[in-house]
Amino acid sequence: MADTAYNSCCVDEVGASNIDAQCVVHYGHSCMSPTSNLPAFFVFGKAPLDISLCCRSLLDCSRESSKPVLVLCGLEYAHALDDLKRATMELCKSDCQNSEIHYAEVLCSEMSPSSSSTAEEQCSQSNGSTHNDGLPADNDDLATLVNNCCNVEGSTRKYNLGGLTWRVSTDEKMDDYLLYWIGQDNSAFANIALTFNKCDIVRYDTAANQFSRDVSHLMKILRRRYYLVEKAKDANIVGILVGTLGVAGYLDIIEQMKNLIKTAGKKSYTLVMGRPNSAKLANFPECEVFVYVSCAQTALLDSKEFLAPVITPFEAVLAFSRGREWTGEYLLDFKELISSEKPEVASKSEEARFSFIKGGYVEDDCPQENEEHSEASLALAELTEKALSTQNQNSDAVLYQGGAKSAIEYLKARSYRGMTGEYEGPAPDSVLIGRTGRAAGYSDEKTKSPQ
Repeated sequence: MADTAYNSCCVDEVGASNIDAQCVVHYGHSCMSPTSNLPAFFVFGKAPLDISLCCRSLLDCSRESSKPVLVLCGLEYAHALDDLKRATMELCKSDCQNSEIHYAEVLCSEMSPSSSSTAEEQCSQSNGSTHNDGLPADNDDLATLVNNCCNVEGSTRKYNLGGLTWRVSTDEKMDDYLLYWIGQDNSAFANIALTFNKCDIVRYDTAANQFSRDVSHLMKILRRRYYLVEKAKDANIVGILVGTLGVAGYLDIIEQMKNLIKTAGKKSYTLVMGRPNSAKLANFPECEVFVYVSCAQTALLDSKEFLAPVITPFEAVLAFSRGREWTGEYLLDFKELISSEKPEVASKSEEARFSFIKGGYVEDDCPQENEEHSEASLALAELTEKALSTQNQNSDAVLYQGGAKSAIEYLKARSYRGMTGEYEGPAPDSVLIGRTGRAAGYSDEKTKSPQ
């Protein structure tokens, strides 16, 4: 089916539904996000890997570190893991080295919607009541959200992330392991590195056949994400970008984001535009921040060239939940955020919060006023009347200082509101007949007599 409407790493259920397909065979790189309607088979391919060089590099890292090593890889290198295990064991025996090395495995090569939902239910039941108790109530529960990509089975904890699965003892933490990634510096590696950002990480470059410990560029991304969270707290109008139509649970997380934004006293608009870019988002200048709902490997959208920042659902939870602080834990997969209960509505008597962007204390709007308008039958007319009555004389303050509370107020503050049928200027003149003829000599011009 050639190009996809959204992300090439996700199963293109939209394109498959156009031809009434009953199954999809996905070739190439995949994020292994659960599908909504169609079963899928995956063909990851077999990228070349020098087993001997990779094995020696792995043992060198094991000697230098006192931690046990967990080997992770891109799905295109999964075919070489068995050979790598055998080569490592033989080399350890010849060198009389006792290294504690664990290997991740591919979760599956086929997926069905029923099995995906069942696996999520089993994961939620094993991890407690995160999916049923709503969003986490305090900062300590943020670490629980990150651990929700695993489920406890006896004395081990089973992790599932990016199509890979591995087991860790319940007495140990992921921070106790050295993560050894085999593959390129791509979105799959960023998903691993940001989710387990407190772990020591080594990446083996299969093209250069050498390992690197430098992940500073990903830590810079993490620091920028914290800045975007602080900037999103001051936004009044939020746009929800639908970045997938096939990942299971995307409708639930969109509805949950709407409720979260509403309880924070802000206005939200849902936008479906395919792959977002700066030109598309510039058509919505009233939105001060966008929440991008997509799969885990495409959630980090570089928005440096955009007019408004683009954040993930996890960052939206941090930004729009009052009193929440970022502890360093990070999560890209939105399915761990899905809850059945609505967040509590903020009370009117909440104290003002300090804005690091504006450099002072600000007071958030009360959401009760927005609820009254939404329940009224003439909500649009009432909001328009309110916008006209409360409009500042200085429209720039509304447009450029975040004074608008909705798209209607933003539109009313603009000097140009587009082509409208209402014209308040002077009546136009009557229609006049223009000049006729050619440019070399119009019919109303006098012709020169020949000399």
